[in-house]
Order: sequence, then structure tokens, then C-alpha cells
Amino acid sequence: MSEPDFLSSSRIAILGLGLMGGSLALALRGRCQALLACDLDPKTLSLARQLDLVDRISSDPLKILPDADVVILAAPLSIILKMISDLPNLHPGSAIVLDLGSTKTQVVKAFERLPSRFDPIGGHPMCGKESTGLGNADPTIYQGATFAFSALQRTSSKAREFAEQLAQAVGSQTLWIDPDTHDQWSAATSHLPYLVAAALSSATPSHTSPLIGPGFRSSTRVAATPASIMLDVLNANRANILISLKRFRQELDTLEEKLSSGDSYALNIALHESAEHHRALVASSLNREAS
Repeated sequence: MSEPDFLSSSRIAILGLGLMGGSLALALRGRCQALLACDLDPKTLSLARQLDLVDRISSDPLKILPDADVVILAAPLSIILKMISDLPNLHPGSAIVLDLGSTKTQVVKAFERLPSRFDPIGGHPMCGKESTGLGNADPTIYQGATFAFSALQRTSSKAREFAEQLAQAVGSQTLWIDPDTHDQWSAATSHLPYLVAAALSSATPSHTSPLIGPGFRSSTRVAATPASIMLDVLNANRANILISLKRFRQELDTLEEKLSSGDSYALNIALHESAEHHRALVASSLNREAS
């Protein structure tokens, strides 16, 4: 027997129409019973109305949330945590609650404190851009991306199935993962690369800019992400990121030592092993997308 189509019958409220929330709204148009949204920024509200992005939008969550049976929290981490604490006073009924935050441990702990009428599940789509805001929203950023979900013990089978259907609808690959493991892995694959890109950008002298090419631009692209967005993530996942930074520094020290010694043979082996590891990582990621 096929699973019920929860997505098409859902009234979904997206709180926050920045890059991720706006892109999700674009990807979900026409795929659910009703698409609602809330954002505090007047310019975002105006643009959303111009785009006819959702069925109903307001700056007041009290005018939106009571009509929603699914609530998606799409905001910076500190705001998501505040949204969770405010939710019982804003939504009088029951609802599936999903977040799009970049770390999961704190969010899942906050979800555990919600009243039993809420059915929470942690979420993190592994996609995005360095350019933020609704004006940069793009429904295709979810396509082929991993959509990580962290279920609580209280998470219902309906919420799990909704998450699966949501990921499928936007073209993502579902990954079920516990919050602690998610944060450990994200430190290595997302948060460390941001810091490395920031450090590389800062270490590059301004007078060398005429020789900047696609290699530098691709290596440092995420450094342009607003610090206001990343600070929450870095502080929330500090312990895991520090472990990843230490591991990275050890690898960088090894390369520096081999280069300094003039041992081209040893340096060649290290670089070859790095290239092979990169190919294996990318191949594993692509194989998952194709499966």
C-alpha cells in the first residue's frame, strides 16, 4: 500500500523568507494545500507579494500560524531557538514543526520542551549561497542536495513521512542522522570550510587581486557569507569545529613541513593521497545523489 500524500494536503507556514525559506517556498508552490509565510522585513513582504510567492503572508505570526498544520522555521539559529520557545503562545493547535538550521543538537533539545501537541523534527538542507535574502532565492538549490533530518523519540511516523515527501518534492536526498553526529559531520564539511575560506581571503594581499582566477574564487566563495549568519552556527557548534580546526592545522603543518624540507618525493605522496581522498569523498557524495 502506498504512503498517504501528506504534503499535498498540508497547510504549510514558513517563518522567515530569506534565502532558504524563500527558495523552499518557490520549490513548494503548487505542491501543498496552502502555502503561508511570515517575515518581519517590510521589503521582503513587499517582494513576496510582488512574486505572488505564497497564498497568504503577514508580519504577524498570529495571523498565519493558527491555520497551519506544518510550521517550518527558516531563520538564523538564535532566531529559530526563540521561535521554538514562542511557538506554544502563537499556535493554539497541533502541528508538525521542522527547522532548517545548520546545527541540530540545540534545536532538538529545544524541540523536546514543546508541548505534546507539537510533532517536531530537526532538519538541515545541505545547500545554499553566499548571497542571502529573498531576492537571491532559487528553488533549484535543493535539487540533488542532502536534506538531513534528526527525529526525536516523540517524532511520529506521519512527521517522518512528511519529511521524506518534502525532500522528494524539492529534489533532495533524505539522510536520517542523530543530532550529535550531524553536528560533528557538519563541522568538517560545512563550518570548517567557511573558516578556511575566511582565513584564505584574509591572508591574500590586496595587491595580488589582478591574478585572482576561478580557483581562488571557488575556494573562497563561502567567505562572502554574512558573519551575522555564521556567528550563531560557529558558537553553537564550537567544540566540534575546534576539533576539525585542529585536524586541518595538522594536515597543513604536514604539508608545510614537507615543502620546507625540500623533500619533493614526500610532498608528492602527500598531495597524491589528498587528491585520491578528495576523489573518494566526491564520488561517495555523487553516488548517494544518484541512488
